[in-house]
Amino acid sequence: MAGLRVGEGVLRRKPIEQIDGTGPTGDVTTQLTRTLGLWQLTAIGVGGIIGAGIFTLAGTVANGTAGPAVLVSFLIAGVASAAAAFSYAEFAGLIPKAGSAYTYGYAVLGELVGWFIGWDLLLEYTAIVAVVAIGISGYFSFLLGETGLELPKWMLGAPGTGAGHRVDLFAALLCLLVAYLLTLGIRNAARFETVVVALKVLVVLLVIGVGVFHIDTANYAPFFPFGVSGAFTGAATVFFAVFGYDAMSTAAEESKDAQRHMPKAILYSLAISMVLYVAACLVLTGMQSYKDIDPESGFSTAFKSVGLTRLADVIAVGAIIGILTVMFTFMLGVTRVWFSMSRDGLLPKWFARTHPTRHVPTRVTWIVGAASAVIAGFLPIGEAAELTNIGILLAFVVVCIAVIVLRYKRPGLPRTFRTPGMPFVPALGVVFSVWLITFLQWQTWLRFVVWFLVGLVIYFGYSYRNSEMAKAPKADGG
Repeated sequence: MAGLRVGEGVLRRKPIEQIDGTGPTGDVTTQLTRTLGLWQLTAIGVGGIIGAGIFTLAGTVANGTAGPAVLVSFLIAGVASAAAAFSYAEFAGLIPKAGSAYTYGYAVLGELVGWFIGWDLLLEYTAIVAVVAIGISGYFSFLLGETGLELPKWMLGAPGTGAGHRVDLFAALLCLLVAYLLTLGIRNAARFETVVVALKVLVVLLVIGVGVFHIDTANYAPFFPFGVSGAFTGAATVFFAVFGYDAMSTAAEESKDAQRHMPKAILYSLAISMVLYVAACLVLTGMQSYKDIDPESGFSTAFKSVGLTRLADVIAVGAIIGILTVMFTFMLGVTRVWFSMSRDGLLPKWFARTHPTRHVPTRVTWIVGAASAVIAGFLPIGEAAELTNIGILLAFVVVCIAVIVLRYKRPGLPRTFRTPGMPFVPALGVVFSVWLITFLQWQTWLRFVVWFLVGLVIYFGYSYRNSEMAKAPKADGG
């Protein structure tokens, strides 16, 4: 009987009709403020998607994994991401609350599934913030080299990344800066994000508009120098550059009209980003042979190679500013997932307290800022990147399965957006995500298993008994 009760407990679901965005007793100290409009949400989504993918990963994957077929890598990742995006859009209109995949999984598939998706995202999003910060630091080093300014070696990279390197100080400070911006309140932070995203898109358009006149089609041959499998492997690598909308969806509870705006913002941000990705990849691999592309500052070195040195510097500055928005979006995401899990009682309620006037979860924001700063400062980009991807892909699997289950289990729920091609489109998202997971290295799996086991201990040691749903055992998620 005890085993049965535990089984029933881990499968308890958060009733969709009762997900009201407040604490269990309507506690205003755990409420967020609805201030974001459609284009602010879209800007946050574009800010999360466009950044490291163009300015860092495109060059890295082209140089060592896919060659000119990096374009195919992005298209494969984009198709997989789009299949999941439709599922996120349906849930965002149906459950416009903080937490994204965590909340959706909790409501449809049960508490244990929701817990593990949330637990995974805490690590994945934090690691992505760190990875992006390290990527920005690479462009910062490029600019230093152009100006002839030399800084002490100890502050220019993590241990093992170069002679005398002790800490990537610039990357660590960036993480703390983004945390500070998020503690100012969502209205002010979103305004900053919107302006910076606009500048970033202008830089990308500048890259495409100028670079297209310096394309040498001979650079496209061979198109698959690493074979078709190289393009597939590249897709698994660049995948984390095409899913910023899922982090943006965690801000649903801060949208003024989330049921109408969130689905549109998810689809708009992905569509805009994929068009820019495809055009930018064509320009990058057309301007310079994939063998000569700099893995860390691809576009800057490509423009420098054709004599456009000043424009290369502009691109480097634009990359630093633009990639900053990716950090903003994912740090926003992790803090809202953590906040939502704490408000539900799965983590201590102390974390769910919001600032009395700014109404943002400042406690978790500073903790995430400090954690990402440590990762960015002391881990090489390769090791930090290995902490990402698998949890996001599993979140996609859960959301795609959940949208199918809920559509057939409760077809009458009011939906402002309906995933097309049900159940084939979300099923495609599941297949693509599982397939991409198989390309990840064994070290990634090892870190995931360790994190999973730690989460298992915390869930049964604390969360299972302190969950708000445990205090209302008769509530049925239906």
